[in-house]
Amino acid sequence: MNILITGSMGQLGRSLRRSMDFTEHQCIYTDLRGTDDVLALDITDPDAVRKLLENRGVDVIVNCAAYTNVAKAEDEEDVAFRVNALAPGILAAAAKEADALLVHVSTDYVFDGKGYQPYTEDMPAHPVNAYGRTKLAGEKAVIESGCRYMIFRTSWLYSPFGGNFVQTIYDKTASQSSIQVVSDQVGTPTFAQDLADTIGSIIDDDMLDKTGIYNYSNEGVCSWYDLAKEICDMCGRLCHVIPCRTTDYPSNVERPHYSVMDKTKVKTTFGVEIPHWKDSLAFCLRMMEENEL
Repeated sequence: MNILITGSMGQLGRSLRRSMDFTEHQCIYTDLRGTDDVLALDITDPDAVRKLLENRGVDVIVNCAAYTNVAKAEDEEDVAFRVNALAPGILAAAAKEADALLVHVSTDYVFDGKGYQPYTEDMPAHPVNAYGRTKLAGEKAVIESGCRYMIFRTSWLYSPFGGNFVQTIYDKTASQSSIQVVSDQVGTPTFAQDLADTIGSIIDDDMLDKTGIYNYSNEGVCSWYDLAKEICDMCGRLCHVIPCRTTDYPSNVERPHYSVMDKTKVKTTFGVEIPHWKDSLAFCLRMMEENEL
């Protein structure tokens, strides 16, 4: 099969490239700006997307591209909408025309985070910020296109690539004597490589008929403070991690206080074994430290 992977320079895209290193399928890696091994593709350009699908005979699209700056999206909702909603709709329309499957990555931020039990895929979506609204609009565009699709909602994504919470805390605990981290926002971190490996195995095992919406994060539950403290401890840092409340840091963006998702559906449908967040965090930190040597 011919697999088109968008957003290949982002943390999930780069992780997926690692997952697909030994696949028998032909992978076409794209991003807004190309490199020697990544094609330049503007996924908000319908003609460019359609032309690439036709020329390459694409069977599966994995959309890893997204506008992910939650705070900035409050002031740039139109820009975020173009990437998070318009572009998925364009990819979906092209996928339907080419009879290709679209694998689209979404977010826990489609939920309001006001509950206290893990969110299932069929619970009502009610985003509380611009980022969540644009991502939910992207989901709706994919569904309403009539194409074959899999939507994976994930949360607190991190990797050794690009800026993310884990890298930020890793750097801060190495250079500061103390940091404050909010303890009243609860969810589950997701190691991008775990999600990428799951998507890759679904493609390799030809389980492409199992369409629908799926939640995916690592196992377990923690707060941002718990995650930061674990990073500090695993790395043997002397930095003092201090818990604080969200209200201690006034912001123009509301964030869900509870972002835990139920993963029963993805585990039973695909036979996926999902690692605990602490195990995956330890693996990622080893990768980051080895890169420093």
